[in-house]
Amino acid sequence: MLTLYHCVGARSFRPLWMLEEIGLAYDLVMLPFPPRAHRKDYFAINPLGTIPAFRDGDTLMTESAAICEYLAARYSPGVLGVRPEEPDFGAYLNALHFGEATLTVPQTLVLRYGRFEAEERRLPQVVEDYARWFASRLKAFGAMLGDRPFAAAGRFTAADISVGYALMLADYAGLSDRLPDFARAYWAGLTQRPAYRRALEAEREAAHAQGVSPVPAPHGG
Repeated sequence: MLTLYHCVGARSFRPLWMLEEIGLAYDLVMLPFPPRAHRKDYFAINPLGTIPAFRDGDTLMTESAAICEYLAARYSPGVLGVRPEEPDFGAYLNALHFGEATLTVPQTLVLRYGRFEAEERRLPQVVEDYARWFASRLKAFGAMLGDRPFAAAGRFTAADISVGYALMLADYAGLSDRLPDFARAYWAGLTQRPAYRRALEAEREAAHAQGVSPVPAPHGG
């Protein structure tokens, strides 16, 4: 059984969405945010105390984009994954990691210093600087995307899930008003996917069943 450790609204939504797209059976373990503070036993699963954690047999992974790449390569090659021999293999990998390293990381700083730190530790200048950084880097993704509906290979892939989560997080982070028209249209298209909606429902149902608040608490894990 595949097992995903998840907090509502967290980066772990990426592999949750992947699991639903592929149609794999999995066990979803919901944790309160942040698990390193509220579930000390979680350190036995993930010594970092961060979300996500993912198990497939003896394999343990803790990076959301890497988990998506793993699931695509192992369980959906040539569909959600792009094979090395395909012309867009490089574009696929670039977009897959761009969604995390370039679009999600600055938003975690916006959230930390604009919302989660104690009032006396909040830094409005950091919030504004990294909000602008996010908006600027998003324009770069627009140049990569062009007029295509998907990031690579002419089809929906794990790269779209990676970037899509960054746009989902932008709404939570209060940055949706900074999204250009292309990003709004791209994200609107992704949210129509049945697997995206199933992932949201799986998240809600598991949170209620396991006594975890279903209210999103976006964070860096």
